[in-house]
Amino acid sequence: MKETNHTIELTSAEIANLWTQYINDSLAICILTHTIEKAKDQDIMEVFEYSLGLAESHIEKITGFFNQANFPIPKGFSVEEDVNLQAPSLFTDAFMLDYLHVLTLIGLTGYAGAVATSSREDQIDYFIKCNIETMELHRRIVSVMLNKGLYSKPSRINTPTQINFVDHQRYLTGWFGKKRPFNVMEMSGMHFNMKKDGAKIVLEIGFGQVCHTKEIQQYFERGKKICKNHFGVFSNMLTKGELSSPKLWISEVTNSTISPFSDKLMLYHIVTLVSAALGYYGAGLSVSQRRDLTIEYAKFMADVGLYVEDGAELLIKYGWLEQPPLAVDRENLANNKK
Repeated sequence: MKETNHTIELTSAEIANLWTQYINDSLAICILTHTIEKAKDQDIMEVFEYSLGLAESHIEKITGFFNQANFPIPKGFSVEEDVNLQAPSLFTDAFMLDYLHVLTLIGLTGYAGAVATSSREDQIDYFIKCNIETMELHRRIVSVMLNKGLYSKPSRINTPTQINFVDHQRYLTGWFGKKRPFNVMEMSGMHFNMKKDGAKIVLEIGFGQVCHTKEIQQYFERGKKICKNHFGVFSNMLTKGELSSPKLWISEVTNSTISPFSDKLMLYHIVTLVSAALGYYGAGLSVSQRRDLTIEYAKFMADVGLYVEDGAELLIKYGWLEQPPLAVDRENLANNKK
């Protein structure tokens, strides 16, 4: 970073990036620590260990940024409070590798956004570094998944013989008349949204199996039904188009009823994952040009929006929703000045 003759304060966007990453990486450390403790496959364990090292280095770096700015360190999650290392595995190594792949896809999107919304040079450099590290993690995950036959590739298409242009409104149809085949953007959007939905389904099955709080257990059951419905709609559309769907890892939940994680961690994780789905459904909708698919995306976003809101209310009810930093309430200051 270049020398300056004055202190450049962190912007609200930069604080948001760091604060969010701190919470998410503290949660990831909890899950990865238990996963490494119970992992049986050496190749998969090495990927987990690499990922854990990244998360721990991020926490250290963000703590330094916040200390430099005299900014309070978030509480987040901790192995001491939120992990039971004696609990058996809740998921198989194979699913946990696929789960880590999904988190890596989300992380790459988030880090790119953090670079784009940062202005301080050290923040831009830091999140570029995070992006590069996560790209390497993605490469390692995909390599192991391919070697072990665990990777579900998106559908292939035959190579076109020529360039074509849309010449009729029928290209947009989706309800009446003959439907055109899905284009590659639509296929890609469905595949990766299904992959994320599939991970949430398995997490909700496992978390519901070990959760101590009945109300939260019912919330996970409701989420599982929503995600199964979304996965099923996409799968049906792809099947009708004679295209393949990603693998669903439901059988990779063990029979353990002892929770490795606190109810707080499990609920927060599901709420944030489903909240992220709003953005990914929106991205899928934005590149979809068949009316039946755009309508389904809109329905899914409505389903997810209500589910996330109810999850946030549960987090508030149990005192588990850590509040992001707020702007000053000027009216309150004016009314309560000494």
